[in-house]
Amino acid sequence: MRTFRTAALGATLLALLVGACSSGGGSPSPSAASAPPETSAPSEPAASPSAAAGPALSTTLRLGGPPECPERPFCLLGLNETYGLEFAEFVPLDAGGPLTVTALTGGQVDVGLLFTSDPAIATNGFVLLEDDMQLQLADNIIPVVRQEVLDANPGVADLLNTVMERLTQEELTNLNKAVTVDARPAAEVATEWITAQNFDASSAGLEGDIIVGSTNFYEQEILGEIFAQMLESNGATVERKFQLGNREIVFPALESGEIDVLAEYAATALEFVNEGAGEATTDPVATSDALRAALEPRGLAALNPAAATDQNGFVVTQATADQYGLTKISDLAQPAPAP
Repeated sequence: MRTFRTAALGATLLALLVGACSSGGGSPSPSAASAPPETSAPSEPAASPSAAAGPALSTTLRLGGPPECPERPFCLLGLNETYGLEFAEFVPLDAGGPLTVTALTGGQVDVGLLFTSDPAIATNGFVLLEDDMQLQLADNIIPVVRQEVLDANPGVADLLNTVMERLTQEELTNLNKAVTVDARPAAEVATEWITAQNFDASSAGLEGDIIVGSTNFYEQEILGEIFAQMLESNGATVERKFQLGNREIVFPALESGEIDVLAEYAATALEFVNEGAGEATTDPVATSDALRAALEPRGLAALNPAAATDQNGFVVTQATADQYGLTKISDLAQPAPAP
């Protein structure tokens, strides 16, 4: 993920980071950001394939990721402890960046760490392996809204929750690609997506002024534009305040009423609000509920989480996926084919 999401988690979280995330200084380049925050211990080790079945497929594959990956609970250490995976070789590259992409496309590694909404996944036709044993924390996209705005316009919650229902991982990745790779304006991409979802037919009957904000991370601006257009088309007068800076700037802006709506990430937002208390889990429902409880005293509310996330993900090329029948991380534990 990106720096603006981790800057204030404090020293208690720094030892767990795979790398730095996108930051308050400006939008990072796709596939050049560092890994998301790591704030909890991995689960119990998965059972290894039986000796009778032979070595696991992973023992024949090379994993590429940030240099710190072998010691990080949400990277190689977690893959070993949660999934029981060992790899033939670890190749130190970067944290979800261009070195990893190049190594995957060039065949220098077989499995690479990217971020789950990285446009490089769509651009290169990579297969994002499902985290079926829930190694990563639940950093699902989730709207955060000032309670005063919801009290004045209850329809805002229904409207934005409808958007979250449609925001799959593939949809988010393609939105990011359209803006950062295809160089299309975020407003144009948002309009096209809203139309494709038939959202322009909705009518929530909103009133008054609503201010939609974002940090200086391209993904948040795209989501902010979708929120803004949805609110406008349903009667609200919307002001956009995008590229405001990092979380240390946007959260006080939410609390003070300088902005009213923000696209957030459930686990990272919870750890930010609770100053790294370690309450975030791999369960999006439980993590979202904890975030709601933490935001209530601040006059803020978290709506429903999307299926889409922006967190550590492990990808393979389509050719590798087809060769071994890979769709999820646990597939890497299947017996290796006979030589």
